[in-house]
Amino acid sequence: MGRGPWGSGRPPRRLLRLLLLLCMARGTTGAPSAQGFDVCATCHEHATCQQREGKKICVCNYGFLGNGLTTCVDKNECQFGATVVCGDHTSCHNTLGGFYCICLEGYRATNNKKTFIPNDGTFCTEIDCGSPPEVHNAILVENRRSSLGGVAHYVCREGFESPGGKITSVCTSKGTWRGSTVKCTEMPIEINEVSVFNNTCVRWQTSSGGINSKIEYVIHIKGQRLHPVGSVHEEMVNLTTDSRTPEMCLDLYQGTNYTVSISTAPPRRSVPAILDFQTAEGDLLEDDGIFNISVFNETCLKLNRHARKVGSEGMYQFKVLGQKWYLDSFYHATSFNLTTKERALEACLDLYPATEYTVNVTLLGSPEQHSVQIMITTAPTEKQTISNISVFNETCLRWRSMKTADTEEMYLFHIWGQRWYQEEFSQEVIFNTTTSSQAPEMCLDLYPGTDYNVSLWALSSELPVFISLTTQIAEPPLPEVEFIVVHGGPLPRLRLRRVKDKNGPISTYQVVVLPLALQSTFSCDSEGAALFFSNASDADGYVAAELLARDVADDTMDISIGDRLYYGKYYNAPLKIGNDYCIIVRITSEWNKV
Repeated sequence: MGRGPWGSGRPPRRLLRLLLLLCMARGTTGAPSAQGFDVCATCHEHATCQQREGKKICVCNYGFLGNGLTTCVDKNECQFGATVVCGDHTSCHNTLGGFYCICLEGYRATNNKKTFIPNDGTFCTEIDCGSPPEVHNAILVENRRSSLGGVAHYVCREGFESPGGKITSVCTSKGTWRGSTVKCTEMPIEINEVSVFNNTCVRWQTSSGGINSKIEYVIHIKGQRLHPVGSVHEEMVNLTTDSRTPEMCLDLYQGTNYTVSISTAPPRRSVPAILDFQTAEGDLLEDDGIFNISVFNETCLKLNRHARKVGSEGMYQFKVLGQKWYLDSFYHATSFNLTTKERALEACLDLYPATEYTVNVTLLGSPEQHSVQIMITTAPTEKQTISNISVFNETCLRWRSMKTADTEEMYLFHIWGQRWYQEEFSQEVIFNTTTSSQAPEMCLDLYPGTDYNVSLWALSSELPVFISLTTQIAEPPLPEVEFIVVHGGPLPRLRLRRVKDKNGPISTYQVVVLPLALQSTFSCDSEGAALFFSNASDADGYVAAELLARDVADDTMDISIGDRLYYGKYYNAPLKIGNDYCIIVRITSEWNKV
């Protein structure tokens, strides 16, 4: 091989430098060189070495821009504005290699977190706390807005106060109301003007407290008897009332020094009112004989006696007189005496239902013989007093009375009648009857061919009974006809007028032809009608025509006897010349042929 221009065949020094640079360049993007050079070791601190097309290269991490080797600069995601990047009502905050969004004041993120990235669907919505909460014993007086920072103001109801200051609720950034620690508490109840009357009764006045609210009082009684020395009477009683001037009569000993303390039961507050007094000896006072009376449970009486003498015994005389407005002959009279030491006497009376009573109560033995009269009206019984109701003889009713024997009762009848075939027909009857029988019977004056509903009510009961019945039809009225007698010549003509359905529904009109020979027979009561062509009957007469009632006009309808036409299923056969005939018109009913 010949030598080149450089002599021994080695490349010149300048060419060696170029080859070395090329080798170094290949080492930054390729695999480690023969000398062990690793390109991944040269990546920027904010870059990552990745494998692409069989080569390793350095790529800047998310949020950075650069060549991955010498440069990876933080990318500013917020440079386009918070509205574009994060959405409405937000602020955008850039971080090293990333960013985050925060809702502006008055708004909150839908993920309920302080920060968010918009690519998860989170956005900012205005804070709305909704309606302010209720505060016990307080009234909402002002609430201008329910957005962030909105304030709801309350005032206490009448009879309540807030010693800690104003009561408010504030709308927070969480979309909820932050309540006030101040509460409405009931004002202390003032008890004053405590006094004694009738020796053992106390009366006082109250102020403040809720409007028309009931108050429970605790009455502490402590007494020291004068004789014998050392005898002590102590007890505690409660009274609940909505009165502003309560009264209560106490069960106290005679001739005793008492200290009575009156206060309200918790949780209500009051300053106890204390009263000292002495009860009189039993022989010093007499009963005034005054009492009042009230009714409860309809037939029970409650008597409240204003006795000044503790433990005194009284005899009450009761006179009871009852009368029923619907029974002139009914009277219920009774009287009895009742002796008791109780001030609040209760007595239940045995009274009849649906009765007006006058009760007179007299306190016997009092100086003025005090009496009180009260009126009581008992309600009808809720139990049924009628049973086993049935119909006999078509228009008569029979039933059983569950009342005591020989006790009169008034029964009210309400009767409605209608006919399906006669729309204009209507019958209504109301009457009553009085009897003491336990098996009453009543026959009703009803029209034939009618559907009836009957209501039967015992006036001492609230529960009527109902029964339905249908009356049979009666014989229909005679038809109105005009007949022209002819001798030869034209056919005899029958003119028929429609009759009213008075006793039942009219079904058909039949025209019967009967020869006047002495041997002729025809039964008008027979339900079978002989045809002209029939040989099954011995009768010479036959039905020549049958007309439905609905086909007969209200005015008139003409038929020529023997016109050789069919009327219904019957043939109107021609009459024989020279013979005498009798023409009969009969009416049949749909329910019962007559």
